[in-house]
Amino acid sequence: MPQPIPPPREEGYTSTTAVPLYWAAYGNKGAPRLLVLHGGPGAEHCYLLPQLLHLGAEYDLLFYDQRGGGKSNTGATDPISWQTQVEDLSAVVREFSLERPSIVAYSFGALITLKYLTESYSHPGMAKPKRLVLLDPAPLTREYRKVFEDEFSRRNRAPEILRMREELNASGLRENDPAAYRQRAFELGVAGYFADPRRANDLTPFRVVGRVQQSVWESLGDFDIISALKKADFPVLIVHGSDDPIPVASSTQAAERLRAQLVVLDDCGHVPYVEQPIKLFTAVDAFLAETE
Repeated sequence: MPQPIPPPREEGYTSTTAVPLYWAAYGNKGAPRLLVLHGGPGAEHCYLLPQLLHLGAEYDLLFYDQRGGGKSNTGATDPISWQTQVEDLSAVVREFSLERPSIVAYSFGALITLKYLTESYSHPGMAKPKRLVLLDPAPLTREYRKVFEDEFSRRNRAPEILRMREELNASGLRENDPAAYRQRAFELGVAGYFADPRRANDLTPFRVVGRVQQSVWESLGDFDIISALKKADFPVLIVHGSDDPIPVASSTQAAERLRAQLVVLDDCGHVPYVEQPIKLFTAVDAFLAETE
C-alpha cells in the first residue's frame, strides 16, 4: 500500500484567482519557499507525496491543485486552457507575494511553467523566476507528444504488463479486497511510465479529470514551446529519465535553448521520485543549495 501522507502544515483556497484553488503548505516554515507544480492536466498535487516532502527539510513547500483537478475541481464545465493555467499560476505567485519565485515543476506542471516563462517575455509585469527545477517535463512540441503517445501505447501492450494484468484478474482481489484491487489496477494503468513496470508499486493514487485534460491539450493546438524559449538569466535545472516514454530529446532541446543544466537519470522512466529518488534528490538538493 502507498505510504501515508502527513497532513499539510497549512491549507486553504486562493482568493485572487478566477475560481478558488486549493493550496497546501508543508515543510520548514520560515525557510525559503518553493512553489511546487504537479502534472496533469486535470490531476492534483497529492500524488507527488510523500516523496517530494524530502525537500521540506530545508524549504517551505507550497503546492496547489491546478484548476479543474483535485480540490480545485468545482464541477464547472467551462473550457480550461493552457492560458487559464498560466493565469492561475501568475495569480498564485502574486497572492503569495513570490516576487522571484523558485519553482519545482513536474511533467505537465513543467510545461505550464515554461509557457508562463515565454508569456513573461512580452509581459514584463509577470514575476521573473529566481530559479526553476523541471522534472521530466511533458512533451514540449506536438511532434514529441505524438512520439510519447505511440511509445506509451506500445509499452502498455508489452508482455510484462499484460502478464501482470492477467495475474491481477486471476487474484480474486476484486471480490476479496476491492480497495487493494483498485490500488493495483491504478498502478498497472501507469506502469508504462516506468523504466521497469515492476517498480509501479505503493503509488499514491490520483484521478485525472478527462474533460479538463482534453480541454487543455486541445488549447495547445500544434504547439512548439521549445522554439519560443530564450536563454535564461537565472538558474534552470532539467531532470529527465533516460527511459521516460517522453523523449529525452524534448528536454535536451529545451535545456539548450535555456542554457540550463540537464541531468539524465539512467534506468529511470517518468517517475524519478519513485524510481530513482536518491539520484533525483542528490541532483536537486545540490542545485538548490548552489543557487540559494
